[in-house]
Amino acid sequence: MFKHRDIAWWYWAATAAALVVGIAGWPEAFYLATALGVAQVLHFWVREGRLMAFPVQVRMVFLAVLLLCAWTPLNGLYWLPAAGALVRVLFGYCLLARTLSLIPGNRRIPLTWALAWRTFTSPPVAGSIIDVMSTPPLAQRSACHEPP
Repeated sequence: MFKHRDIAWWYWAATAAALVVGIAGWPEAFYLATALGVAQVLHFWVREGRLMAFPVQVRMVFLAVLLLCAWTPLNGLYWLPAAGALVRVLFGYCLLARTLSLIPGNRRIPLTWALAWRTFTSPPVAGSIIDVMSTPPLAQRSACHEPP
């Protein structure tokens, strides 16, 4: 029934579900989403062996967004991380990872409009977006895959 999914997918699926439940009217679910965010940061930090590893960066920024949304004036913005997590789970596309891939410490090639365009418009990729965007456009095509 379920295709084999890695632990990252399950984390995002559980987080997306908690955020949707929170938006639907059970605000305590936002605490669960935040706890899952902390668990992801810790898990991937241990797995990657360094705090600034790209998978950890993505989760730290996502957690920061959740913490910002927890501030009462920003509660109405929970739909943003919910939408991002749902798109990640359903289609394998992570806007946050693509955005972070363009910052200087994560890029291996110069930032150009063409790179930014390719980064945001390419289909979901196998592996890290950083690895795929660091190759010339023609070589990148073979690394793309259909959404999970």
